[in-house]
Amino acid sequence: MTDLLTPIQVALGLPHTPIPFTSRGALPSAFAVTDLACASIAVAGQAVSELLHQQTGRLPNLEVDRRLASFWFSTSIRPTGWSLPPMWDPVAGDYAARDGWIRLHTNAPHHRAAAERVLGVCADRAAMAGKVAQWTKNDLEQAVVEAGGCAAEMYNRDQWHAHPQGMAVNAEPLIQFTRNHSQCVKPWQGSVARPLAGIKVLDLTRVLAGPIASRFLAGLGADVLRIDPPTWDEPGVVPEVTLGKRCARLDLHDKADRAVFEALLKDADIVLHGYRADALERLGYGAVYRQQLSPSLIDVCLNAYGWSGPWLHRRGFDSLVQMSTGIAQAGMTWKQADKPTPLPVQALDHATGYLMAASAIRLLAECLSGGVGGAARLSLARTAKLLIEAGAGSDEPLRNEDQKDQAMEIEQTPWGPAHRLRVPLKINGTPLQWSLPATQLGSHRAQW
Repeated sequence: MTDLLTPIQVALGLPHTPIPFTSRGALPSAFAVTDLACASIAVAGQAVSELLHQQTGRLPNLEVDRRLASFWFSTSIRPTGWSLPPMWDPVAGDYAARDGWIRLHTNAPHHRAAAERVLGVCADRAAMAGKVAQWTKNDLEQAVVEAGGCAAEMYNRDQWHAHPQGMAVNAEPLIQFTRNHSQCVKPWQGSVARPLAGIKVLDLTRVLAGPIASRFLAGLGADVLRIDPPTWDEPGVVPEVTLGKRCARLDLHDKADRAVFEALLKDADIVLHGYRADALERLGYGAVYRQQLSPSLIDVCLNAYGWSGPWLHRRGFDSLVQMSTGIAQAGMTWKQADKPTPLPVQALDHATGYLMAASAIRLLAECLSGGVGGAARLSLARTAKLLIEAGAGSDEPLRNEDQKDQAMEIEQTPWGPAHRLRVPLKINGTPLQWSLPATQLGSHRAQW
């Protein structure tokens, strides 16, 4: 089996302990996607185990189920009598340009509007395809990005390695930790059953990595409060990722809402954010200010394309990063297809989410042991490098999902009842369990 566990343990400063992966099979892919799923979930569990060891003297055993890990990297919710909204905008997707392939990401209305400012209004994919075909892929990518949209031309791995952004992100660590100089004074309020009880997590993230991280922290007892702007929605993923959280809205351009936000930030133990690198700075909430406001804050952030290089401030999503880094092209060769072939799931998002959660828990453990606060930076593109370098995984298929894979409990969501798949991670004595069902964005007040 591909060893993705060891390099992640090294990045997180975790012991190089083998963690058993149960069951067999893998998602069909040119890359070891199931191994990445198992390893990223495993290190999040190991971070919890080490925290409990520090606080209680007892080191719980762990194991990860390969099948369930693979399924959770797609979606964990199984609606009863209703359907999940579509994941993708009707014109999002891959298109043939004059000289190759490009992907347009139009899920957010303002991103679709940006693409249509460049290409003209398109009612459907056929209309969009006709317009894209008149452009070279590089010119169109540049035009859409400059218009405030999201696009990525397809590179192969060699092209990405030679690209200034590829070189920049490939030189970065998988997880970039920094420590601040403020002593943490908060005592551990958790228990073996709920290790993160009493920990306030301010979640400023969107689709998909950051919400995966905060969902994991909520499953361990953290008080997660997600904040969105007044009009933001991501209907295709909200039922999946809001499990265990309260969700509120604030307008950070409004003076009263800014005061509320600052009070929340001051009392937070952990903040997660996935804004572009300069976005919080432009709102007046840069890293220096956040630290002044909350000196022992644990600050975990991600972006798409890394923390250096010319694309530092570029908008991006998992599917775009797969195009840029050579993953979609390698999949096309592997499948002998005539179009880009992405990973079977949005594995960069999911894996980076679990690595974010693990980073937050590692920093918390340091804090609780009389250390200092700190920050961690991750990126989808750097996680892509980890996956690409691991090479191919098993080609043994997974056994199909069945009813026994679903947990018994019924989750009463605003959309209707649902089951969740059983959790792929077992931490002895510490069940992952969520006290709140998935909910709509903006359904709670912005308060701890």
